[in-house]
Amino acid sequence: MNRYILKNVVGLLLLFVAFTACKNKKTEASAMNSSPVDSMVLRDVHTLSNAAYIEMRHLDLDIAVDMAKKQIAGTALWQINNKTKAGELVLDTYDLSIDTVTVDGKAVVFRLDPRIQFLGSALHIPIQPASRLVKVTYKTGTEARALQWLSPDQTHDKAQPFLYTQSESIYARSWIPCADGPGIRFTYNARVTVPTGLMALMSAENHSEKNDSGIYHFRMNTPIPAYLMALAVGDVTFKSIDERTGVYAEPGMIERARWEFENVGKMVNNAEQLYGAYRWGRYDVIVLPAGFPIGGMENPRLTFCTPTIIAGDRSLVSLIAHELAHSWSGNLVTNATWDDFWLNEGFTDYFERRIMEQMMGSSYSDMLWELGYQDLVENVKSLGEKSKDTWLKLDLKGRDPDDGLTDIPYEKGSHFLKLIEVQAGRDRFDKFLKRYFFDHAFKTITTEAFLTYLDTGLIKDDTTLRRKLNINEWVYGPGIPSNCPRAGQERFAKVDNARDLFLNDVPPAQLVTTEWTTHEWLHFLRKMPPALSPNQMKTLDMAYKFTKSGNSEIADLWFIMAVRANYTFAYPEMEPFLASIGRRKFLEPLYGEMMKTPKGAEMARMLYERYRKNYHPLAQESLDKLIYAKQ
Repeated sequence: MNRYILKNVVGLLLLFVAFTACKNKKTEASAMNSSPVDSMVLRDVHTLSNAAYIEMRHLDLDIAVDMAKKQIAGTALWQINNKTKAGELVLDTYDLSIDTVTVDGKAVVFRLDPRIQFLGSALHIPIQPASRLVKVTYKTGTEARALQWLSPDQTHDKAQPFLYTQSESIYARSWIPCADGPGIRFTYNARVTVPTGLMALMSAENHSEKNDSGIYHFRMNTPIPAYLMALAVGDVTFKSIDERTGVYAEPGMIERARWEFENVGKMVNNAEQLYGAYRWGRYDVIVLPAGFPIGGMENPRLTFCTPTIIAGDRSLVSLIAHELAHSWSGNLVTNATWDDFWLNEGFTDYFERRIMEQMMGSSYSDMLWELGYQDLVENVKSLGEKSKDTWLKLDLKGRDPDDGLTDIPYEKGSHFLKLIEVQAGRDRFDKFLKRYFFDHAFKTITTEAFLTYLDTGLIKDDTTLRRKLNINEWVYGPGIPSNCPRAGQERFAKVDNARDLFLNDVPPAQLVTTEWTTHEWLHFLRKMPPALSPNQMKTLDMAYKFTKSGNSEIADLWFIMAVRANYTFAYPEMEPFLASIGRRKFLEPLYGEMMKTPKGAEMARMLYERYRKNYHPLAQESLDKLIYAKQ
């Protein structure tokens, strides 16, 4: 009888323990689910922060820019909402010196973890359930990956130093202690102090003139992720395009830039006609010095762009259409993690080409599509046709998210959307996209969530459309699916014919090229045999002056061909090109071509060591691997 009672008491105790454990798990799960930030943040392997549990509501940034010391110093005051009653706030940092931390005005003892490759150091700050304000006083280090400090001789006008940031993908943490993930949004105000005579600009409401104090105030009332935090400091001036668009540039560049961007206001209008209102107030562009490592960066309200698109004939401004399109795909609706990067860039490439079609006609946009397809083919070839890196849904765990910045999310992503347009019909797809941007405005989204939305919002019971799309092969499969759409070849067919004539010894003077745009010339050169003879190169050069081209797209491709053909006549012009261009799109293929032969590698190392200082830290990282790994 006693054993029976004891047995039942033990059983009841075990049930109680199990019930308590289950209840605790439910409470913990409930706390996680009550996070103001979507649970998708939990799956972002590239942030060390705990922003999935603590809402990062607002940032008040107060910083001073010391051009002589090449240092940013100041405070980041975070307004938080600790809805899960967490005991600490964890922020991302990279090479930051943390001086002090206060929580609701009281100093606390913080902990900075050792640096993790790619990710930086987690900053642990003790907080209370009711904590609201966390203030970090800090300085940037010499290895800040987001920052490029330029001396006057590295700028266009050679008059004043320059600083600009590049925060994408995870580099905001190198100049601001923050929760650095694309799925984490916050508003911000900033006070930025710069040397007198320079202007500060940010991804926010900006000033159009310098002031005498060197103190500039900024406000961004729309929540954005950290990778869209941006700062530029330099001797710049402003020219208006229309009532809501304009351009900033150094004084010696401003007139050329203003002329080149004449149609930017029309681009905004065309974009709105396609997919709804532009929701960021102004749309301005700043032309940065030549060291900028990418074509453009879609910082809200102020696109950062490379001077390499100032071609003098408005032929390269489709890049601005791309950055503008990000105001919907990327800035408005953002990929939840860097594994979902195609949701930013694939949509933006598609949108860019639709804008250019409206402005220039379908035969023009067809050229953009075809050049993009060529880039996709080459990228798949270089990555490997079976490589998982050619999936749309990436797997970047344990890797630098910049490993995903290939042509795959851009071109495979945009061609997938083009396929949907072709199979569903343009009108039907446009209505779907417009609704997509509206429903997900100022939110983040995963690949899986998008596919669900696509299924319920467009495909529905259309089994024929579902079969024709073959979605899994595109999103979770390698290479280029067999149903990949191709653009019309109307204008490129004429280019192909001209190339064939040249290769059959027809003199260039007899070729009909007078109406060609940059895109026709790129196609003409891209499809030449792997290595032309020096005499063929000379013949083309005498006719078209490629070696002296002021068009960076054409010049870079021509110099690659010159290295391949050992056309040494072009080398004296290639050196100033490498000295003045910082865009990775141009640098990596050209240096890479040189590295293919011992003689070329010697030239590459000599030139790189001479001009490395002109390149952004991100370009230096990738080029260091290319050039020094083969020594």
